[in-house]
Amino acid sequence: MRALVLVCCLFFVGCQSSESDGFKDLFNGKDFSGWEGDLNWFRIENGEIIAGKSDHKIPHNFFLATEKNYYNFELQLQVKMNNDIRNNGGIQIRSQRIPNHHEMIGYQADVGMKYWGHIYDESRRRKFIGKPLPFEEVKKVLNWQGWNDYRIICKDNKVQTFINGTLVSDYTEADTKIAKSKGKIAVQIHGGRPLEIFYRNIRIKEL
Repeated sequence: MRALVLVCCLFFVGCQSSESDGFKDLFNGKDFSGWEGDLNWFRIENGEIIAGKSDHKIPHNFFLATEKNYYNFELQLQVKMNNDIRNNGGIQIRSQRIPNHHEMIGYQADVGMKYWGHIYDESRRRKFIGKPLPFEEVKKVLNWQGWNDYRIICKDNKVQTFINGTLVSDYTEADTKIAKSKGKIAVQIHGGRPLEIFYRNIRIKEL
């Protein structure tokens, strides 16, 4: 009986500690509750979001977005893809859907090719912003075919990205209007060559 009580107590402590750091799951691993997007290009397998297809050319960018808006937060997730394929994806932050269009507008933390950890201003400035760590340095910590820990911190006018614990981008927004904009979080598959990008363990802590 004592052993059973001990096991139950340990289980309870373990359950509490999973959110004791202030993080909450954004994706439950089972369905797309709290998310919206074209589910022809996103599916769930083994608790992971798979964006894209390995046997179909991707006609344009697709985004699976949260229904909720966020402003100041720390986002953590894991990402995996075949970096030998010349196509990419990304993680939208503080972004919104463009009405009657497939695109989103806002910051994108890039995934793939030589752009891991770079910040692209999707559909707005339409260019990479800031001065990221050179890719030769990022390659040293990148898991080329396996899972990579991706961390994004948004705090007021500052956006930081980390790959496997290494700071890649540390961007300060000079435009006060943009710096005050909140928005959706989304995972993206870029239009182009057939590719699948895997996203899992998506957690957020609002700051």
